[in-house]
Amino acid sequence: MKTRSLTLAVALALAGAGSLGTSVAFAQDKVQFFPSLTGRTGPVAPNATPFANGYADYMKLVNARGGINGVMTLVEECETAYATDRGVECYERLKGRHGGATVFQPLSTGITFALTEKIPNDKIPMITSGYGRSDSADGGVFKWNFPLIGHYWVAGDVVLQHIAKKEGGWDKLKGKKIAVVYHDSPFGKELLPIVQERSKMHGFEVQLLPVPAPGVEQKATWLQIRQQRPDFVIMQTWGVMTSTALKEAVATGYPRERMFGTWWSGAEPDVRDVGAAAKGYNAVMMQHGAEFDAPVVKEILEKVHGKGQGTGPREEVGTVLYMRGVVGAMLAVEGARAAQEKFGKGKPVTGEQARWGYENLNLTQAKLDSLGFKGVLRPISTSCADHMGSAWARVHTWDGSKFVWASDWLQADDQIIRPMVRASADKYAAEKKIQRRAPSDCQS
Repeated sequence: MKTRSLTLAVALALAGAGSLGTSVAFAQDKVQFFPSLTGRTGPVAPNATPFANGYADYMKLVNARGGINGVMTLVEECETAYATDRGVECYERLKGRHGGATVFQPLSTGITFALTEKIPNDKIPMITSGYGRSDSADGGVFKWNFPLIGHYWVAGDVVLQHIAKKEGGWDKLKGKKIAVVYHDSPFGKELLPIVQERSKMHGFEVQLLPVPAPGVEQKATWLQIRQQRPDFVIMQTWGVMTSTALKEAVATGYPRERMFGTWWSGAEPDVRDVGAAAKGYNAVMMQHGAEFDAPVVKEILEKVHGKGQGTGPREEVGTVLYMRGVVGAMLAVEGARAAQEKFGKGKPVTGEQARWGYENLNLTQAKLDSLGFKGVLRPISTSCADHMGSAWARVHTWDGSKFVWASDWLQADDQIIRPMVRASADKYAAEKKIQRRAPSDCQS
């Protein structure tokens, strides 16, 4: 399994570190290990690569800022090619390295499902921002899972809210037909419950169109769409599947302005090959979009790429999926920082201690702004019961050359989603014979 370390060397450049030998000793004594499961090869490579680059670059920026209260970050990558079995192998390989893993971010719903069975025994938390199990927002059952800042049901609800608003209200969706083109895998199927729930509430018809992985064969799918002419198409796609869908939509004449991707279906690699023909295509964003003017982006360009230490191409910095990697790294670091406040400031934390930090995140707007995310993210606050911490999103639209915001901030409806999360978590607990956490297990 291919692995590589990316960020420890940045610690050597810190002011006051002394001679090279002293720097190495200092860095090795105080390291916080963040394994990175990457998809630089395979069907999602164009999308997963910028995520991995953003993740690594932010960790380098943290070290350039002085680490986590002096504790240096260390990233080691292991390539999964988006395959569940390889993801599990990477997890087993990395979990005990460099003093033990702080947190895993698998960037795959299939890998997330597999690791959910393992992490309670290993006492290592897992962040799955925008993917994985939607029901893992329930910290009472999923003690080690953290779908921070959103999951698929948030994405689906926000997309439907946006469509309803454009049509003039939920009542205008009655009798309409919404097709869902989805990756025929746990990733694709995770979206369906919220769409089906809203369908029952508002009287629109749902047409389910599964597409086998990797998603490059969609002619039959779009023939069905051409024949049945749904009013809208929602796409739960990832990697080459998204650009393939857009090309088929162009070929069959389906209006791109009536197509809505979820947040893994709306980045630059998805539309680059289609170009102007994709104009009008929409996708919901997990708060951020492309953020070339964000303070954190400017700081990465100055302190990481400006020093010749960038992980990928400079022009990629600030793109949608690069930013998703940056956000993922920030959440990983801030959970460890929160854990230090309880277990020892300036000391590396264990995975078990980091788990407490992710469950007690309080990223206020002032804190986010100070980290460089002004205008990019809204406050995030987790608890024992709520392992998601925020349900805000926005929709952006491809104008033929770039993505532009097409909605104000939207928030998923907690009155609908919370009971769904609870019911699904309870079902999982019953199947796995897991007891809900006692109140004593939730005390700070």
